[in-house]
Amino acid sequence: MRILVTGGAGFIGSHLVRRILDRTDPLLPAQEVLVLDRLTYAGNKTNLAPVWEDPRLTFVRSDICDAPRVRRALEGVDLIVHCAAESHVDRSIQSSDAFVRTNVLGTHTLLQAALELGVGRFLHVSTDEVYGSVEHGSWTEREPLRPNSPYAASKASSDLLALAFHRTHGLDVRVTRCSNNYGPYQHPEKAIPRFVSNVLKGRRIPLYGNGENRRDWLHVEDHCRALALVATQGTAGRVYNIGGGTELTNNALVKHILTALESDWSMVRNVPDRKGHDARYSVDFTRIHTELGYEPRTPFATGLPATVAWYRENEPWWRPLIAEPEPA
Repeated sequence: MRILVTGGAGFIGSHLVRRILDRTDPLLPAQEVLVLDRLTYAGNKTNLAPVWEDPRLTFVRSDICDAPRVRRALEGVDLIVHCAAESHVDRSIQSSDAFVRTNVLGTHTLLQAALELGVGRFLHVSTDEVYGSVEHGSWTEREPLRPNSPYAASKASSDLLALAFHRTHGLDVRVTRCSNNYGPYQHPEKAIPRFVSNVLKGRRIPLYGNGENRRDWLHVEDHCRALALVATQGTAGRVYNIGGGTELTNNALVKHILTALESDWSMVRNVPDRKGHDARYSVDFTRIHTELGYEPRTPFATGLPATVAWYRENEPWWRPLIAEPEPA
């Protein structure tokens, strides 16, 4: 099998690439893995260092909006796993242009090339944020999309494009929508690595509003295992929610992090709430459990301390990624 992973030098993509090439996942045996990544601030070749010398790995530095280069990269590919995306909500609030370009136009470029070249399968990796906030219960895959941030709106748009290519052209497209991911190699703009790195630098954790916003947490290894299941055993044209099964308020999350770092609440500073901050995300992942046998295997009680330890031990990886120091 020849697999192309877009955004394969990013957080989720690099985990999947390492998993495939380490033969951790027997569902995805690959003769070749092509990584297509523009290496923006969130893409990092060092994320692929453990497998960089593997002869089955081919790295192509390219923008997914560059149609000729995308088309050349897709020739002979059996499966596309589309992880590439602009994914930080705060950045999308400040400036949404790049989000529309990459997440919508880039996805369209990939879909069109996949259709023209006869790529067998297209796995589109999305987010639970497309559903918007849910006060009670959990969103199923049948819920309408109600995104509230420019980031979430751009991802919802790309989901609809991907599904339209299946319904209109018969392209084998499968869509996944995951909860908040965490784990090693995540860029320090994201919540958990940002909180951890702040404390390690002796700076306080910036906590939005009253800290009562709720999120479900999914370890990246569980996410990648679910992606392999959907890619190989899922149904074309279907959407699969991927949950982690650990719902926490941001206050509770910060307490867990402070405990793991042997610190206390004096390292927290409340900051004005984010514009349009969704109160709660929660996905029902009954479908992927029932149809494909997925369930999360990494307990948060062990996954979070292991992640904190990784950042503590790998400061040379994350420190260069922090552009400016924050006020204490």
